Amino acid sequence: MILQSLVNYYEALAQKGEISRPGWAKVKVSYALVIDENGALISVLPLKVPDENGKKLIPRKFELPAPVKRSVGIEANFLCDNAAYMLGIDNKGKPERTIQCFEAAKTLHQSLLSDINDLAAKSLCKFFENWDISSARANPLFSDIMDELENGANLIFMFDEKFLHTNPEIAQAWQTFYDGEEEGEKMCCLITGKSVVPAATHPAIKGVYGAQSSGAALVSFNAAAYCSFERTQNINSPIGKYAAFAYTTALNHLLSDKKHVKHSGDTSIVYWAEDAEAQYQDVFSAFFDGGDENIMSNDDIDDFMKKIVQGNSINWSGIPLNPDNKFYILGLAPNAARLSVRFFLVDSFGNFVRHLKEHYDRLEIVSDNRSKWKTIPLWVLLRETVNKNASDKSPSAQMSGDTLRAILTGAFYPATLYQQTQLRIRAERKISYEKAAIIKAYLMRNTDNEDYKEVLQVDLNEQTTYQPYVLGRIFSVLEQIQEKASGVSSIKDKYFISACATPAVVFPIIMSLADKHLRKLDGAMRTYFAKQLTELTSMITKSYPAHHNLYDQGIFQLGYYHQTQKRYAKKDKSETTVNT
Repeated sequence: MILQSLVNYYEALAQKGEISRPGWAKVKVSYALVIDENGALISVLPLKVPDENGKKLIPRKFELPAPVKRSVGIEANFLCDNAAYMLGIDNKGKPERTIQCFEAAKTLHQSLLSDINDLAAKSLCKFFENWDISSARANPLFSDIMDELENGANLIFMFDEKFLHTNPEIAQAWQTFYDGEEEGEKMCCLITGKSVVPAATHPAIKGVYGAQSSGAALVSFNAAAYCSFERTQNINSPIGKYAAFAYTTALNHLLSDKKHVKHSGDTSIVYWAEDAEAQYQDVFSAFFDGGDENIMSNDDIDDFMKKIVQGNSINWSGIPLNPDNKFYILGLAPNAARLSVRFFLVDSFGNFVRHLKEHYDRLEIVSDNRSKWKTIPLWVLLRETVNKNASDKSPSAQMSGDTLRAILTGAFYPATLYQQTQLRIRAERKISYEKAAIIKAYLMRNTDNEDYKEVLQVDLNEQTTYQPYVLGRIFSVLEQIQEKASGVSSIKDKYFISACATPAVVFPIIMSLADKHLRKLDGAMRTYFAKQLTELTSMITKSYPAHHNLYDQGIFQLGYYHQTQKRYAKKDKSETTVNT
């Protein structure tokens, strides 16, 4: 299903002319070797271009003959390769192997080009015939770039001010070679259903966070224990050369588009619409990230989400987006030389947006005015589960993947999200806007307790008598009383966690402290706070509970958070009233 969907995406892009044709691929290149009609190297042309920030030069991308997937063997690429193959230069300390690399490139190029009656092709054959690798390092043309050559910079060729890969005769020679009939037993391709010789290896996948920079495999067999019927390598999962090229090219295309690649824990996330319209990716990115005022405001996000959830099309960059269009989301994680599939989700674009909107609605809670987020993105939520002082601030990979899957499918949030948030509250002794949002969203989605519904609100509920919530409100008022009386709020540092978990033990103590603090206040202020306490304690109709379960601790924390934000919002007004 995954590979078939990627092949379909490749074909949709190919129809638009937006992706490499079969046998070709986007390759990063640093320099061009300029040769004359005798095959002599006359100069080296730098090809690097500024990065997006304009701060450094990076290799330029060209559409070139598709590179082979290398392991430990020696196999040359056509027209573009590193200096070991093109010049006989590397830093691996194995001169015999370096010679073999150059000879492999020489053999490949001469076998494909020797019969072509074209001056550029003949010049390249002469280059490989005449190049002396024993004196290559001494060539003054390489003095300033030797470090890059030794570290694998890719090189291409130029003749008569034209890149050789753009030469029609040379390009056709490669295409004929690539399209040639494969040797071996024909089998049914698992993707196309055609009878073909399966590809023994597939092109590498590059761009997955944490994976090998040289690329990793999505399909791979390299141990006898995983093979069947004496088949070797990917013959165990028969996929034709075209399908292997198509799915890897499509996936590499997605991963190279950095503005449409998201990360959650160790997982790289790519997504696409069935018809390959990039506008679906643009809108999904904006929704997923919680809004970028330079692209789409929070109000626009809310408006667009409502329209899509209602089944209405929206117009983005002149393209109408259909909520019924099929949409795909793929999560990949590194696993040595291979890739692990964290999840693969398929649904209509409208359903994914609906699940996202429901998630954001559950998160909605009164702000503490310290956070810039109105619509909180996933990475910000996950950050709340991590110790800010830890050397590794990465959230749990498993929890990150489970949380994302829950958001996108409307499933229950993972218990670890709530548990880790509670652990951080205990350690930090404070409840941020984001932590309060997690508690509210988790309890709304994962519980069906009727008592919870009246307190899982955006703002303070002053009517509810649900005891854990009221106790949280009382604690906030007690904290404020102490602040007014002594200028500090040590009650929170000393008692908050235990009051949240074991109210029967702590509340008699802190209520007694409140009496002492009230006596320090002047008459009007003492009356104001005493009245607040009386109103709240009158809502406690049962004795203090000995213990709160983990969910009721969350309700306590929400009561505290709501009450605290209420008093902050009314601080100036309240103080003016008290002092008159």
